Amino acid sequence: MNRFESDWLGQLRRRGDGVRDCRVLVACSGGGDSVALLAFLHGVRRSLGLDLAVAHADHGLRPEAGQDAALVESLCRSFDLDLVEARLEVRGRAAAEGQGLETAARDLRWAWLRAEAESLGAAWIATGHSLDDHTETVLLRLARGGGLGALTPLPAVQAPRWSPLIEARREDLRTYLQDRRIPWREDATNTLDITARNRVRKLLPAQRAEAPALDAHLWETHRQARELEQWRDEQVRAWNPGRWFLEAGALGLRGAWSELELRWVLEAALPRLGIAPSASLLRDLAAWAAGRMGRRHPRRAAWGAWALVPSQGTWRLVPCPGPAAAPGLQPMKG
Repeated sequence: MNRFESDWLGQLRRRGDGVRDCRVLVACSGGGDSVALLAFLHGVRRSLGLDLAVAHADHGLRPEAGQDAALVESLCRSFDLDLVEARLEVRGRAAAEGQGLETAARDLRWAWLRAEAESLGAAWIATGHSLDDHTETVLLRLARGGGLGALTPLPAVQAPRWSPLIEARREDLRTYLQDRRIPWREDATNTLDITARNRVRKLLPAQRAEAPALDAHLWETHRQARELEQWRDEQVRAWNPGRWFLEAGALGLRGAWSELELRWVLEAALPRLGIAPSASLLRDLAAWAAGRMGRRHPRRAAWGAWALVPSQGTWRLVPCPGPAAAPGLQPMKG
C-alpha cells in the first residue's frame, strides 16, 4: 500500500463511511478520477473486504469513446475484475424528454448503474468524485441559491452512491496514477466552456493560488454544516408526533414555537404534503405563523395560500388551493 492509498484509506475510516465486507460496483469512464478510484479500491480491497466489479458506459456522444472502453477493458483484465458495459442512447433520451445532454446522460447512466448493481448483488456504486468536484458543486449551488444544503452537496456516502476519494485533490489522483504507471484518458470536452461546471473550473486556479487551502476549508465547512443539519433533523424527528403531526392534509402544531423551530418543521413537513417550499416561503411563513400563534387570544388567520386555525389547544396550518396559491404570497386580513 503506497502513501496515497494509506492516506485515502485513513480518510474514509475517519469519516466512518461504513462500506466494507460487501460487493461494490465501480463506475469507471476511463478518465483520471475514475481510473484512480478503480486502482485505489483494488489496492485496498482486502483491507475493506470488498468484492469489486466494474461498470463502463458509452454515452454515444464522443468519437473516441471506443478508446475509453478499450482502456477500461485492459484495466479490468490486469486487475482480474468482472466488467459490465452498455451503450446509452443519450441523444434520443434528451430529445424525447426535452433534456440537456448532460442531464439525459446522468439520468440514463444512474438508471443503468442501479439496475446492474442490483443484478450483481452490489450494495454500493463507487464513483470517482474528488475534492475538486465538491468545491465546484458548492460554488455552483451557492450561486443558484441552494441555502445550507449547498455546503453539503457531495457527501462521501449517499446510498447507493459511495465516493471514497471525495477528500482527495484531482491533481493527487493523477500523481498517484503516474507513480503506479497506470494510464488514463482525459475527456477534452472538460476544457470547453459548454457547461457551467467547466466555466467555474477555469476560475478556480487563481482562487487556489491566493488561498491554497480553499478546497480543504470548504470541506471542513461541509462537515460542520452536515453535523448541524443532522442535529436539526434529529430534533425535528424527536418532536413528532408530540409537538407536530400531519393530519388530513394539514400540519398540526402543539405548544409554543419559535420562528426558527417552526421553520425547521416546515422544511421537513411541507414536502410530505406535496409542497416544495422555497427558502423565502419557509422564512416568511414561519415568521407569520409564529407571530400569530404567540398572540394571547388565538383566532383563525389567513395569509396568501395558507390558513392558520386554532382547535382545542392545537393549531392547524392548512395550505389553501385555488387562486390564493399563486406565487408572490401577500398577507391577508384575518
